[in-house]
Amino acid sequence: MKFIKNFRKDEDGAVTVDWVVLTAAVVGLAVAAYQSIEDGATRLTDNTGAFLDTQDPNQDAPAAGGTTGTTGTTGTTGTTGTTGTTD
Repeated sequence: MKFIKNFRKDEDGAVTVDWVVLTAAVVGLAVAAYQSIEDGATRLTDNTGAFLDTQDPNQDAPAAGGTTGTTGTTGTTGTTGTTGTTD
């Protein structure tokens, strides 16, 4: 009888159950996060592959550092006037 009374008062089992539940929750969250990251990485890889499939490697590439374009010239404008003398 004494063993049963001590077993009911002992809380070590309750702490173990708490740790098991907490560990299961952490593992569940880790699995959910892994699934989300895996889906995003797979989608990114597929989109990158689709983009690269549309590119033509024989096409001329733009110059390094940006896009190509045309350059223009700028000029200055001024006013001309007359100089007069007074008597």
